[in-house]
Amino acid sequence: MNKLNNINSKQDHILACLSSAPSNAKIIRTAARMAKAFDSQFTALFVETPDFAVATDENKKRLEENRKLAEQLGATIETVYGDDIPYQIAEFARISGITRIVLGQSSAIQKHLFGKPTLTQLLLSYVPELDIHIIPDKAADTTYHPKKARKYHHEQIIKNTVKSVLILFAATLLSLLFHEIGFTDANMIMVYILGVLLTSIATSHQIYSLISSIVSVFIFNYLFTAPRFSLAAYDTGYPVTFVVMFLTAYITGTLAIRYKEQARQSEKIAKRTKVLFDTDQLLSKAENKLAILQTAGQQINKLLGRSIVIFDHEGGRLSEPILFISDEQRFYDEETELAVAEWVLQNNHNAGATTKNFPDAQYLYFAVRVNERIYGVVGIDAMAGALDASEKSILLSILGETALALENEKNIREKEAAAILAESEQLRANLLRAISHDLRTPLTTISGNAGNLLHNSHSFDDETKQQIYADIYDDSMWLTNLVENLLYSTRIEEGRMMLKTSPELVSEIIEEAMQHIRPNAKKHSITVNYGDDLLMVRVDAKLIVQVIINLVDNALKYTPLDTLISISAECKNGMAEIKIADTGKGISDVEKGKIFDKFYSGEHKIADNRRSLGLGLYLCKAIVEAHGGSIHVTDNLPHGSVFRFTLPLEEVIIHEEISNPRCGG
Repeated sequence: MNKLNNINSKQDHILACLSSAPSNAKIIRTAARMAKAFDSQFTALFVETPDFAVATDENKKRLEENRKLAEQLGATIETVYGDDIPYQIAEFARISGITRIVLGQSSAIQKHLFGKPTLTQLLLSYVPELDIHIIPDKAADTTYHPKKARKYHHEQIIKNTVKSVLILFAATLLSLLFHEIGFTDANMIMVYILGVLLTSIATSHQIYSLISSIVSVFIFNYLFTAPRFSLAAYDTGYPVTFVVMFLTAYITGTLAIRYKEQARQSEKIAKRTKVLFDTDQLLSKAENKLAILQTAGQQINKLLGRSIVIFDHEGGRLSEPILFISDEQRFYDEETELAVAEWVLQNNHNAGATTKNFPDAQYLYFAVRVNERIYGVVGIDAMAGALDASEKSILLSILGETALALENEKNIREKEAAAILAESEQLRANLLRAISHDLRTPLTTISGNAGNLLHNSHSFDDETKQQIYADIYDDSMWLTNLVENLLYSTRIEEGRMMLKTSPELVSEIIEEAMQHIRPNAKKHSITVNYGDDLLMVRVDAKLIVQVIINLVDNALKYTPLDTLISISAECKNGMAEIKIADTGKGISDVEKGKIFDKFYSGEHKIADNRRSLGLGLYLCKAIVEAHGGSIHVTDNLPHGSVFRFTLPLEEVIIHEEISNPRCGG
């Protein structure tokens, strides 16, 4: 019972072979019904042999119709290449997990006692474990043989004839030379066989090597057999020699033609495989959607040698077409063709030239898709006719690789967006947590002091009242500075920090900043030194004042009372450099790399238990860099830190002399 369950659990996979035979459509329909009945996979396989290259247009058209029928009935179309059809089918079946093969009755009947083994017999010898189903066919007695194309241009016929005659003439001259030297007949026979071989290689059809074989026999008989210069032969063994010579030349020529076709087919397969391999490599290196689409267009253009148009799919609509034109004279009618591409987008099905949907279109359109999700539409110029089975197979593989690359690119973008969103949410959470902590202390102090003044002011002396007023003022100014930094941070994140620059004296900027700093620096010594009173910069003065306030406020927080803080400005290396130096504990090398990061508040604790939000230095860096300057921190020996930032100088003409010339180091 368990064994039976294991057998039933294995999913059936039905294979039907594609061909140009008139009865192939019946085989395909039967295989499709079987696949539906067994709820199994359905694959239609075409084995492309060297003879397919010279098949008639009628056969190629019938093969294309059968391929479309199989596709409509839900088959996966596959193409393999080779001479031995049964072996190729068996190998594909073994690799792809085929469980049943559907054949027509004509392929299963051996017509003669000593005839060639049938396709069914050969398949059973290769894969005896598979089930082979024979479909009854009234036309089974009429064995189908694909006809080869007979289209030859007069120019090609003349060219091949001249080549054959020249080779035959050269073989005859060489044979006459061998005869004069005294070589045996066997040597001259080999020369003519060589001539037939060269003819089969140099010409494009087997008929030339066949005629060359026959003519070689007659020339050899006429020139070299006794009596010479007649078609008679005295030696009774010569007829056998002639027959052997003809058969040897014919077989040799036939094999040469077959190998030449195989070489041509192998070259075609190698080229298509290389294009597919290169496409996979290039798509993996493409960095964005546009690069992926351009890579796909270039590779398809290289594969087919036809003009290509690609539409990207964004927001339910197609983008502007990306064209890869092979023929400069070929005009692309965008307005007419766009309607076909839109239909393909909406219906997830190919349409356009050589199809039933919009057959008058100039291009044949395919959806670039993964299952039901469409990432774009690709159009192939159909002026040269329909794509053959192998071309379409490789094209669909490239489109599949392109769709997967686009899906991966989309997933990466979504992942990055999710990471950015998560980081933003984390930053927002950190900000709220920091604000809730840092606002609680000053607000509690302000409300407590205000309550004392409101209810107990009559019991406080003037000195106590002044201290309470000062505490309320200090805490309110700290809150004001915090709110300013938050506002500036929001503007920077949203890209709304607009600079309103104008020529400003550095001394005036520093003095304005000092008006805000001095009330908070009663227990610190602050010195200001200007190297040049007329040092002028082009800046947004309000923002630079905020930079100086933030830097000095940072120094006040992290340096002991009664220590020195110095502010200086000078012209250096063509820029105005402003320095804020303190004599505190200094900053470690690890912190120097993080101190300008957003929300980084350092390792030191502040005496009044307030923590910085970590916005002050972050804003300083953003504002200075927005002005085209730079900011960094160094050690202030023997202890302390020095913050330096630079600003662009402004040249001003005073009494026809230039102030602020570009200064040296």
